[in-house]
Amino acid sequence: VQLQASGGGLVQAGGSLRLSCAASGRILSNYAVAWFRQAPGKEREFVAAVGWGKGTTLYADSVKGRFTISRDNAKNTVYLQMNSLKPEDTAVYYCAAQIYSASSYYADRYDYWGQGTQVTVSS
Repeated sequence: VQLQASGGGLVQAGGSLRLSCAASGRILSNYAVAWFRQAPGKEREFVAAVGWGKGTTLYADSVKGRFTISRDNAKNTVYLQMNSLKPEDTAVYYCAAQIYSASSYYADRYDYWGQGTQVTVSS
């Protein structure tokens, strides 16, 4: 599956963005999909994930209550709705996928990765 992440941008603290992870070549509902992020000088970290089919969702503690991961199967796309953004959310955000898998916090569980999309939150 090929993944295309989009929707990043510059937003003020407290604002919102919606990231999209669009798939081509395969049916994305057959894949667990996760979002990870990497800030300059920091390691990549897990943000959110949804298991394949009607799989369970997982969230990092730092984004619980602010971010929501969801699917639009008709559009073969997974979204990450980000509300109440903070400067510490600034990072490059990546989507990743793994076929017929439950959601997972661990990057090495995902075989397919999209390119990143930059999110910058100003204070």
